[in-house]
Amino acid sequence: MSAFNIKKIREDFPNLYIKVRGKSLVYLDNAATTLKPKSVIEVTQKHYSEGNSNVHRGVHFLSEQATADYEQSRQKVKELLNAHSAHEIIFTRGTTESINLVAQSFGRAFFNKGDEIVISHMEHHSNIVPWQILCEQTGCALKVIPINDQGELIWEEFLKLLGPKTRLVSIVHISNSLGTINPIEDIIHEAHKRNIPVLIDGAQSVSNTAIDVQKLDCDFLAFSGHKLFGPTGIGVLYGKEKWLEKMPPYQGGGDMIASVTFPKTTYNHLPYKFEAGTPNIAGVIGLGTAVDYVRSIGFEPINDHKKELLEYGTRQLQTIPGLRLIGTAQHKSSILSFVLSDIHPHDLGTIVDQEGVAIRTGHHCTQPVMQRFNVPATARASLAHYNTKEEIDALVKALLKVKEIFK
Repeated sequence: MSAFNIKKIREDFPNLYIKVRGKSLVYLDNAATTLKPKSVIEVTQKHYSEGNSNVHRGVHFLSEQATADYEQSRQKVKELLNAHSAHEIIFTRGTTESINLVAQSFGRAFFNKGDEIVISHMEHHSNIVPWQILCEQTGCALKVIPINDQGELIWEEFLKLLGPKTRLVSIVHISNSLGTINPIEDIIHEAHKRNIPVLIDGAQSVSNTAIDVQKLDCDFLAFSGHKLFGPTGIGVLYGKEKWLEKMPPYQGGGDMIASVTFPKTTYNHLPYKFEAGTPNIAGVIGLGTAVDYVRSIGFEPINDHKKELLEYGTRQLQTIPGLRLIGTAQHKSSILSFVLSDIHPHDLGTIVDQEGVAIRTGHHCTQPVMQRFNVPATARASLAHYNTKEEIDALVKALLKVKEIFK
């Protein structure tokens, strides 16, 4: 692919050139967090070394510059998602806080005892626990879409769950533990036919595909900057303005107010109504640069490369005796979860680490998924556009060494 120079791309990521236990790092833990390109590292350093100031509150040069950079990043995210307005872009600490914001703010405003919230069996804990808390607070009920042996939603069961009491569908776009790509366009269509709003957990999808929230017509979308080659501690909630205007603030404090007296407080306009306190300014600026970075390459070449890696990795892992892939959906992203014979994934991950290969082992904050497939945990290799077939070969070689040790 002439537009995709893997050597040049890898040079953008300093972490790829470090040594781990005397070996060159093979980083295959991108679903947990992506590495950061030089441009993101440099812009965050520059903010602290040359432009450090609080935003929205000062009339001096540094504050005005920080505010301009901060709001420019909001505009970049708006363009990335093709939101109708920058007012629909709320900065949070990550996907988790974004979902909690909707659960507490949207839930308090619109949910009552007996109402129902629909999620799926493949959700991350951050799209389960906030709704459980809300159910305890309001008397709502949580309904769960089952999945099949390939890790796909059972469509007929989803349709059965949509009823007159359903107040929200909250669904993951791409499963972090299975790699399943859910048919969110169809999900939104069916929900909206019944006037049910939809929240999309886009933590894994925002770095994998171009998302157009107006075309999708989703009501909310949440994602984390660190999954998009940006800093940790910064996330985004997109929400349709019509909903955000009706929702009460999630937190109270500075910057989310228009005026405060002891008898009454008047809240600020969007998006600031939901951004209480001093924000993660460097994180927001870094996120804006990460958006620039991804858009400079383009989602199509990124996806083409990752699809090729996924196909190659799937073939290579299946050559290892005793290895079973967990998550074999027809539509799948670049995540390879697996178990190997009766070797516990934690033991496997420890040995693989000795070979310089970084993978994730555990339940991946999706314990119901592990229960569904009757495994305590899985090993997970998750791929980014800077990974190579040679790195997959290194993983296979390390796994064969695990087999040799445990034979």
